[in-house]
Amino acid sequence: MADRSAAIAGLGMTDLGKVYGRTAAQFAGDAVRLAVADAGLELGDVDGLLTSAGVSGGVGLALQRDLGLRDLRLLSEMQSYGSTAGQMVQYASLAIGAGMAETVACVFADAPLRQDTSTGAAYGARGAVGWRGLLGAAGIRDTNSMYALAAQRHMDTYGTTNDQLGHIAVGQRAWAELNPRAQMRTPMTLEDYHASRWIVEPFHLLDCCLVSNGGIAVVVTSAERAASLARPPVHVLGWGQAHPGHAQRRHEDFGLVSGAARSGPAALAMAGLTVSDVDVVELYDCYTFTVVITLEDYGFCPKGEGGRFVADGTLGPDGKLKVNTGGGQLSSSYMWGMTPLSEAVLQARGEAGRRQVPEHDVVLVSGNGGVLDHHSTLVLSPHGPAGRSSS
Repeated sequence: MADRSAAIAGLGMTDLGKVYGRTAAQFAGDAVRLAVADAGLELGDVDGLLTSAGVSGGVGLALQRDLGLRDLRLLSEMQSYGSTAGQMVQYASLAIGAGMAETVACVFADAPLRQDTSTGAAYGARGAVGWRGLLGAAGIRDTNSMYALAAQRHMDTYGTTNDQLGHIAVGQRAWAELNPRAQMRTPMTLEDYHASRWIVEPFHLLDCCLVSNGGIAVVVTSAERAASLARPPVHVLGWGQAHPGHAQRRHEDFGLVSGAARSGPAALAMAGLTVSDVDVVELYDCYTFTVVITLEDYGFCPKGEGGRFVADGTLGPDGKLKVNTGGGQLSSSYMWGMTPLSEAVLQARGEAGRRQVPEHDVVLVSGNGGVLDHHSTLVLSPHGPAGRSSS
């Protein structure tokens, strides 16, 4: 029987950050074209298209028309927020394994930034009625507030500190200094972190992700076909999802456990690996806090020890665990789940330049959506399923 395992064969990234005068749909189209060309393919080779948009919207099924794609066998618009990129790769892999499609482009794009308008306005508080209005009346007006509650819960329960969160921001900035695509490349110290203004306690400005315009796409095809294409294939060895279902109905685990606790072990089990096999970790870091809770839930450290773990020489280019090697969403760019996924592809290919990690046989990728409401995990590798065994 033919090998129907899947691999990422192409990666397309537009200019990212404060890039003005273009719509999300235009960014999406360019990202797909770049990814297809990166794989050494033509647009006519694409027979599946999965799209996702950020807060600015505008990336949907019409992208098929904009790209001139004909006779697609798979077409869908997806939205599970920051977990969507990982889910798109999962569904593309399933479609390829089932023979439903041969070459699937997965794309995310957003364009919330406007010239002469503050960055904060792009993700500012929105009016609400009904149940959501009650949150606003209590002072919980936006995502920053909700994540701040989750982080404070973790701090109160486990003793996690701002100093520890600061080590995450500093470590990822050090990686960003090595990334020519990163929005923020100025060196940062722990003192700089503490000096940054409060957004909502316990978050300083440097605890919070960037806002970016741009688009990123990947092309997924069979591993067999990918082996003959232009770029080294990045094999999809395992995946998992978790959707706790607690949105707007918080519970006893809020801020203490994320969907990574279920999706991570599922993805690693599918790959036949354990967390000790992982060489590179690309995490969804909308806030420094999500790095802490995700590392705990994946099992890199015991529950409640995440703060101490990240402050113990773990992060940054010289750290013992290679986490968010491009600078992540805190310092590189905020393309939702495509930020960790794109860096994972570059690391697995060995194409990350000055920030390349020498050992990159297994790359773990996380996506987080909502306020710890959705989670996706991918296990990627430059080697096929038979090329790596659990140690």
